[in-house]
Amino acid sequence: MKLIDTDRVFADPQTSATQGRIVWDTPKSLWTLAHMAGGAAALIWFPSWGGFAAFLTLAAITLCAGHSVGMHRLLIHRSFTAPKWLERTLVWLGTLVGMAGPFGMIRAHDMRDWHQRQVECPPHPSHGAGWLRDAWWQMHCRFALTHPPRFEIEPEIAGDPFYRWMERHWMAQQLIPAMVLFAIGGIGWVLWGICLRVSVSLIGHWAVGHAAHKDGHQGWEIRGLPVQGYNLRGLGFLTFGESFHGNHHAFPHSAQLGVEAGQLDPGYWFIKVLEAVGLAWDVKGPQSEPAREGLTRLSKPTHNDVGDLINAFQ
Repeated sequence: MKLIDTDRVFADPQTSATQGRIVWDTPKSLWTLAHMAGGAAALIWFPSWGGFAAFLTLAAITLCAGHSVGMHRLLIHRSFTAPKWLERTLVWLGTLVGMAGPFGMIRAHDMRDWHQRQVECPPHPSHGAGWLRDAWWQMHCRFALTHPPRFEIEPEIAGDPFYRWMERHWMAQQLIPAMVLFAIGGIGWVLWGICLRVSVSLIGHWAVGHAAHKDGHQGWEIRGLPVQGYNLRGLGFLTFGESFHGNHHAFPHSAQLGVEAGQLDPGYWFIKVLEAVGLAWDVKGPQSEPAREGLTRLSKPTHNDVGDLINAFQ
């Protein structure tokens, strides 16, 4: 079976997209469990409106400006261009979400994308398991291929000294906001603004990814592929546009994820503000590049908001 290459993932004659096993990722799992424990401690022993405000503020900044705009739309997809200082700042904010460093995020995203572009995709990268098993797999394990493809990050990113430093010390980046939080509100604010925020971000990222590959509104289909993306329309504002995953499968190059009427996309709003003040340019839309092979517009989009969420977790 011929495997399809992507921009950063290249198969050779020995490569298999399906032969491998799911193994416990010890550092990733312990990191996740530690933040969950700290988050529980914040709720039980340090209830605080100030801590709650710190949690909400840092979560909004790191998830929107950092993860959605900096990591996903800018660093990974190059859907717009920004000054290098701003790019690095946004990527650093994305690292504070607590998933991985810049290289780790690119690898995780692109390997999953490579798997989902093959004719056959195993259950780990396709979110094909039930919700409980998939949660364990995604947040505590990794899929180790027996014969993996070659993975290459473009030299301008891989050779960037700031990104290389951040990749080596991505976990330690939490110490920077932690020191500020401790100075303002003590250990309680640290548990709210770091541990609870990171654990909620990790769980939320998994939940949206799981649901958006199961069921939902679908305006487009990529014919010939076993894995499709769906839009979770009631979650657009809360996820800063990332829940419109069906649109993202259709137009992966686009900075705009909410492309249909009524699809709220705060991440794209933020990019348009940057563009208005001269800090973003070459902003790509759905029509900025040729259509994906097999992209087909569905004449009757599927499902409703409530049904999307119920069906996705069945």
